[in-house]
Amino acid sequence: MDAVIKKLMPQSAYMEKPVTDRPSEAEVEAAVRTLLRWTGDNPDREGLIDTPKRVTKAYREMFGGYDMCPAEELGRTFEEVAGYDDLVIVKDIQFHSHCEHHMVPIIGKAHVGYLPDGKVVGLSKIARVVDIFAHRLQTQEALTAQIAGVIQDVLNPRGVAVMIEAEHMCMAMRGIRKQGSTTLTSTFTGVFKDTPEEQVRFVTMVRGGRA
Repeated sequence: MDAVIKKLMPQSAYMEKPVTDRPSEAEVEAAVRTLLRWTGDNPDREGLIDTPKRVTKAYREMFGGYDMCPAEELGRTFEEVAGYDDLVIVKDIQFHSHCEHHMVPIIGKAHVGYLPDGKVVGLSKIARVVDIFAHRLQTQEALTAQIAGVIQDVLNPRGVAVMIEAEHMCMAMRGIRKQGSTTLTSTFTGVFKDTPEEQVRFVTMVRGGRA
């Protein structure tokens, strides 16, 4: 199967990177020490003495999406699909993100479908796009729209459908403290937006054939 390298839109269109001058690791570690003191604990005790370094390393991994361009992940497409032009769905893509309001975890799964227009993209690339956007500070609504938007703009399929189900720790751990509450968001472009029957078909397939 021959791959086609698609000319991408400018990287800046999908980086959405508001800050380019990161502080040094020493500054980050000092900030973590301040937060440890704010909790009422002693950052110099044995159990916490290396915590600033660990948090700095963990944040670099958890927010690595700021250093990646999701459009680039979609740049390699395949045209030898034996005439296939029907719905492609990658469902149950597990992800974790962080709420931009309280910086606590959002844990959930994404379901992504698209109707190809002569070419398809590697299935792992869809999951990669979800991870890149998830590894940034987010709201679930924005995450849903960003995933659909980049797939539509870069692949130019006949339509994209995205559904996300997630639990927000800002609801479970603080404030109203409702554990197990799930938020569901969805967005549709192209044929999915214009044709309710296609929306129903997508949701039905995501639900395992149950209407």
